[in-house]
Amino acid sequence: MRTARFTLDPAFTVGEVNPRLFGSFVEHLGRCVYTGIFEPDHPTADAEGLRQDVLDLVRELGVTTIRYPGGNFVSGYKWEDSVGPAEDRPRRLDLAWRSTESNRFGLSEYIAFLKKLGPQAEPMMAINLGTRGVAEALELQEYANHPSGTTLSEQRITHGDKTPFGINLWCLGNEMDGPWQTGHKTAEEYGRLAAETARAMRQIEPDLELVACGSSGQGMETFAEWEATVLKETYDLVDYVSLHAYYEESDGDRDSFLASAVDTESFIENVVATCDHVGARLKSKKKINLSFDEWNVWYQSRPNPHQVEDWQEAPRILEDVYSVTDAVVFGSLLIALLRHADRVTVACLAQLVNVIAPIMTEPGGPAWRQTTFFPFAQAAKYGRGEVLDVRVDSPTYETKKYGEADLLHATAVRAEDGSVTVFAVNRSQTEALPLEVALSRLELTSVVEHSALADADPEAVNTVDEQERVTPHQVEGTTLQDGTLTAVLEPLSWNVIRLA
Repeated sequence: MRTARFTLDPAFTVGEVNPRLFGSFVEHLGRCVYTGIFEPDHPTADAEGLRQDVLDLVRELGVTTIRYPGGNFVSGYKWEDSVGPAEDRPRRLDLAWRSTESNRFGLSEYIAFLKKLGPQAEPMMAINLGTRGVAEALELQEYANHPSGTTLSEQRITHGDKTPFGINLWCLGNEMDGPWQTGHKTAEEYGRLAAETARAMRQIEPDLELVACGSSGQGMETFAEWEATVLKETYDLVDYVSLHAYYEESDGDRDSFLASAVDTESFIENVVATCDHVGARLKSKKKINLSFDEWNVWYQSRPNPHQVEDWQEAPRILEDVYSVTDAVVFGSLLIALLRHADRVTVACLAQLVNVIAPIMTEPGGPAWRQTTFFPFAQAAKYGRGEVLDVRVDSPTYETKKYGEADLLHATAVRAEDGSVTVFAVNRSQTEALPLEVALSRLELTSVVEHSALADADPEAVNTVDEQERVTPHQVEGTTLQDGTLTAVLEPLSWNVIRLA
């Protein structure tokens, strides 16, 4: 196969990686919360009911910002149900996922979970703008963030949380363009409500960071028009517009599935163009950044292998088991986010545990890493610093969905100490891909490691019975000589090459 090539030069950069790019998402959906992160009767549970085995894996994953409590769930969410003594909290029907919510895990438990993860774990709170509005958003903000001296702040203190939660990053609703959303609105209706809510919240805390709902996907009929209409109302009041995207292999078209990030990059670039167009129309110098706060591989078309009835509590739904192929696509989606780090400054992998997640658990049993765990953990660890501009010269292949696509998908991040990490995916299912990277004005002399996630069986998965069937392995033969990195990328592989 023809060699793929690109050049790295510190003079040509994309932008600094915001740590929030490695965020995740905890929604009251399926077993994400209950028997996921929260299981008081589990052998590893602490005094607050949090599973220590899961906490350890989440720390290893390197997650930063965690969005909560939804998702579709938030459009029926009554925050008051989730505070105070757990035994006094009401049980409610969750219309979004047709399940029953016990509210045993609520706002205080969410903040406690973040604190136990460490200082890198930042709250990202979603507000119900489906069935509720400005008044309820202000009440939640006062309860969560005001120090003391008001009815709601004193109520928080009475509930055992003397210190304010300090939530600075807020989502103004969720997927309000979607007809599936409880309280679905037109762009005009939502834009006006989002603007009113943002304006009121800033009267209390002017420096809040606010996310307006963008389109639920690039395929929505209202895509781009929705963003333009919403931003006309909210441009000077919000900091981000959201993007959501999920991908799956369909009809056996693996070639297109492997090129899913082509769509991701197009989505990002089209939203940036729309934001900047509105800014130009408004004659504003402000730049709206992007919050890609739901992304993943999700097999929405597959039947659920578990028996589930309406209104169950914590049903087994959306528990996708990820293969090597899925992990390679997942890694490519991470590369797409890094390649646009100048404007994508928040991103949330959906979700964190059990529900389309990198971590799986069994009630009363073990927790383990899915194949997708490894690309995320490696990117979160080594993808910190400045993204270098990567323009690949790569062999290509044809896809049904996206036309011609590069076999090589890659980016590189330069750390503060001058070291560089190359993240690369070989989309070829059958052939190894030779790679040459020219290093210009980079004082790098050695290959620290070349790690790859690949397998002779592209369908290989990790399960409760074989929890380490798939793990990254070290690749031999990768060299750095006379300013040129030379490597061979295995077929269908995710690669991390660290240089110093």
